[in-house]
Amino acid sequence: MIEKLRTWARSYTEEARYSPVGVVFHWLMAALVLFQLGWGFYTGFLEPGGDKLHAYQVHSAAGLPILILAILRGVWRILVPGPQNDADRMGMQTTIAHMTHMLFYIAFFGLPLSGWVMWSSVAEPGPLYLAGMLPWPQVPLDSLDTMTRFAIMDVAEDVHHLLVILLLLLIPAHVAAALKHHFWDRHDVLRGMLPEIPDWEDPRAGPEHKSRAPRFPMESEAG
Repeated sequence: MIEKLRTWARSYTEEARYSPVGVVFHWLMAALVLFQLGWGFYTGFLEPGGDKLHAYQVHSAAGLPILILAILRGVWRILVPGPQNDADRMGMQTTIAHMTHMLFYIAFFGLPLSGWVMWSSVAEPGPLYLAGMLPWPQVPLDSLDTMTRFAIMDVAEDVHHLLVILLLLLIPAHVAAALKHHFWDRHDVLRGMLPEIPDWEDPRAGPEHKSRAPRFPMESEAG
């Protein structure tokens, strides 16, 4: 089963593209993270009360799937390595890119985990739901005394805020690097993470690149 998955994925990675599963993971997590950042700032400006509690419930319902997706994406990358593209042959820039990806994963795991601890450390915060539907257990902190739970919440909150700041630094840098690779260096990095659109002429027209034939024949050839 795993070997069949790898064989299927190689039909994409050999063309310096991510597999459709990898593409879905990337853009789905990107959408959830951007939503969470915006919703988190919105929640912070709300006055204490029912609206704020509901906003926190929405925040947790969207945050827990990020944890699940991060785990699944990590397993997928172990089973099916990503493609070798132009960005993998740039020395120090490649090293920085790999370090950036590791920091992203730290944030993807750390943010939902710290949020989970924050929610569980509050007395009677109400139930947690994955994606707003599936019941999710709380971290077992209810046997601790109140002061200890508040101390844990303070630490988790500090970690949460630091990781938010980290993401606010990483995301613009990541986007800028992707745009630089695509428009300035004419590399295949961004193209490999976008939905596949067959092309007949490589934009660089260099010897290291070969244009990909369309998966379906042109009308003039089909007849």
